[in-house]
Amino acid sequence: MADVRLTTSSFLVLGVIDQLGEASAYDVKVEAGRTVAPFWSVPHAQVYAQCDRLLAAGLLAQVRQESGRNRRVLTLTDPGRRALHDWLADSGFVPVEARERGILKLWFGARPENLAPVQLAEHRRTLGEYEELADAVGESLTPGQREALEFGIRYERMMTEFWEWVGLRDERAQDR
Repeated sequence: MADVRLTTSSFLVLGVIDQLGEASAYDVKVEAGRTVAPFWSVPHAQVYAQCDRLLAAGLLAQVRQESGRNRRVLTLTDPGRRALHDWLADSGFVPVEARERGILKLWFGARPENLAPVQLAEHRRTLGEYEELADAVGESLTPGQREALEFGIRYERMMTEFWEWVGLRDERAQDR
């Protein structure tokens, strides 16, 4: 096995393939977009690059499907399974890397009367989608998946409250 530095994106790929049993890079991209993208997005090109890196490192194995488009199907090797297991067992804290464009715009002087209504509408829409998802499939999710969905719901509630507060900036200024 080649010595390779594993990133969170590496573990995302390993985790998706582990859950699916086997997958092409395209399958990983689609499944990540369908499941974890709301709280951990990864560019499509990075999924393909990670698959190649993990394959070269011996953490994934590939089989070419003879039928159809001769696509490459990936599975975890024993070292890949161990790496994923070790990562899941690691309780080390890694600080959150918040990247909210609206917050950055506020920092640099964007007008809240222009920004807040759009941000508020989008966060309300996303909150509604998460709540509908929880109602529709919440019972069928694993505990970890349900907890991740709950994080999304709580995050969107917090962002909704935040943008409501930002939208009241003029009223807050008058109260001073």
